[in-house]
Amino acid sequence: MTDLLYKIALTKIHRVGAITAKNLISYSGGAEAVFKSSKKALMKVPGIGESTAQEIVSQNVLLEAEMEAEFIEKHEIRPIFYLDKDYPQRLKHYHDCPLMLFYKGTADLNHHRIIGIVGTRKPSSYGTAICEELVSELAPYQPLVVSGLAYGIDVTAHRKSVEMGLQTIGVMGNGLARIYPPQHQKVAYEMVENGGLLTEFTSNVMPDRENFPMRNRIVAGLCDGLVVVETAKKGGSMITARMAHSYHKPVFAVPGRVKDKMAKGCNILIKEGKAQLVENASDIVQTLNWDMGEEENIGRQAKLFVPLTDEETKIIDLLQNEEEADIDKLSIDTKIDHSKLASILLEMELKGMVRMIPGKRFILT
Repeated sequence: MTDLLYKIALTKIHRVGAITAKNLISYSGGAEAVFKSSKKALMKVPGIGESTAQEIVSQNVLLEAEMEAEFIEKHEIRPIFYLDKDYPQRLKHYHDCPLMLFYKGTADLNHHRIIGIVGTRKPSSYGTAICEELVSELAPYQPLVVSGLAYGIDVTAHRKSVEMGLQTIGVMGNGLARIYPPQHQKVAYEMVENGGLLTEFTSNVMPDRENFPMRNRIVAGLCDGLVVVETAKKGGSMITARMAHSYHKPVFAVPGRVKDKMAKGCNILIKEGKAQLVENASDIVQTLNWDMGEEENIGRQAKLFVPLTDEETKIIDLLQNEEEADIDKLSIDTKIDHSKLASILLEMELKGMVRMIPGKRFILT
């Protein structure tokens, strides 16, 4: 039995989410080892009770995994485990990142520029026009456009991306056995040719209500920045925006009229300081540092030749690999405590080595 079957089987265990599944793997020593562990050993894993341990020991989920593997092979779907090299690195360091992703498409999930665009399912003509305009203005920078394949702003972003020749990925709240909503089948097939469809759910999972917040966290974690175009004060777009903010991702919101119901969400995000007001694509480009030209790149490299301390070298190396990181990640990866790191980063900012961007994240200048 291949290791893939054990990995898929872990996603089939009832009441076991990504975090608990990772605990199982960590305690057992691998996906296969989980299913070869005793019931007693499994019950020592945090979050694993007697009924779950018994389900694992029975190995019934392995039969479901075999059927899923057949579906994957038949439909040329790429299963991506969270420890695989091609797993989206932007997602990987979040504790709740999916254990597995199922992907059908051609785009690189670690594309150097990824923008998320979300919004209401019932946009005004103004919202639709603004969404299309933003995608068109971003096109020269060739970003990968990510959204949720939903009605309204989501599908508008996908369709305009296809029209502009941009790669675009739809993150789904169901398995790849069906396109939801079915009205979006045509654009979904076009996206597979230049972009793709992505989900953490196995093929038979239906588009149930509880799946969509899970889908939203992938959109939030996968992008460099998230754009919200028209949303009420409650709903999926607000969930995605708040998730992106909690992940320290820059959030951009298109403002609207005070009395407009579909502008309330965007206006609230701006008012609360959780989103930057965006009028056009240049606001996004500048914040994400996509406007750096060749001469600026040369200047940036030249700055790296100044004498560096050991701590500065660690920070520079990390930011060259990650492109950007918040202080928590910098502290963990460089093993420099927070107070000392804050002082070093301030000194590096004064030297023109790094710059803090919205979301309290740092990039090389």
